[in-house]
Amino acid sequence: MAAKHSEPTGYTSNTALPTLQLPFEWKGTPLDANGRFLNHEFAFINSFKEVLKWQIMKNPQKEEKKNDTWKLNCITDSDFITTSTDCIVWLGHASFFIRVAGITLLIDPILFDVSLIKRKSALPIDPNQLRNIDYILISHDHRDHCDKKSLQVLSKNNPNAVYLTGLKVDVVIKNMTKTSSIQAAGWYQQYNTKSEIKITYVPSRHYGRRYLTDTNVRLWGGYVIQAAGQTIYFGGDSGYGSHFADIAKIFPSIDYALIGIGAYKPEFFMGQSHLSPTDAIKAFHDTKAKHLIPMHYGTFDLADEPLSDPIVVLKSEQAKQHVSGNILYACAGEVVSIINKI
Repeated sequence: MAAKHSEPTGYTSNTALPTLQLPFEWKGTPLDANGRFLNHEFAFINSFKEVLKWQIMKNPQKEEKKNDTWKLNCITDSDFITTSTDCIVWLGHASFFIRVAGITLLIDPILFDVSLIKRKSALPIDPNQLRNIDYILISHDHRDHCDKKSLQVLSKNNPNAVYLTGLKVDVVIKNMTKTSSIQAAGWYQQYNTKSEIKITYVPSRHYGRRYLTDTNVRLWGGYVIQAAGQTIYFGGDSGYGSHFADIAKIFPSIDYALIGIGAYKPEFFMGQSHLSPTDAIKAFHDTKAKHLIPMHYGTFDLADEPLSDPIVVLKSEQAKQHVSGNILYACAGEVVSIINKI
């Protein structure tokens, strides 16, 4: 889906944070005439007509979805919490535990059910085991990425954690956690962090909303994490776009790309904000990353496809085409060890 883009009427950033020197023109994070954020390339279609079309159309996989018994494999060994090994651990959905250069991060930690949506796979650890976390990264304001109960548990158990997020999302996090240790960045801005690590907020093709009338009031995005000679890219929620290739220009040696593959059907509607497995491979190729860790599937039922569909399609596409790089089909809770290159 490539809707005509609204021309930005302004640009913004956090003046307290540095913006990267980029190999292309960049004026800042784009805003519309109402001061709401825009995708840098494609318009987000916020249309009741499109939602209604989705709701009344027939789902061709309805019976398949109803009869689908597939479950996400989950490893409940939580030793990675107490070791010193640098690693990436997928916790389900878009939630990750990462330790690199001895620094611990959580990305989009969803530890419970979300509103009325029940988890389809268990969290591989006890939420109260998540302690001594250095940075908690919240990519955007959607409730399956920014959850009040989860953040309140984490803030209680990690009083010294620093929260890193996008512009205006800091207000939501502060209200939930009562912490003031929050940094909110615009796209291509770098957070103020410990000297051993660099974390940059980067664009994704998505949108922001928690209520009915606050569409795109708060920014959305992904992250690039650099430490110990490793570069880890977390794509956030995103449809396909040129930003994946742009990120490769800025970060030419990405080791791990954490990219979504689920909640993508029907594609006419979902494609503007979530990648299909096929497009996830295209995005992976665009980033020129060495390893792909698929995410955003198997944990919550958010779209028309059966729960098993994204991983089945991804494996089928991998068998049909040459994939430049390694796809790591990690279970929830599985430790992917990363080697300190310094």
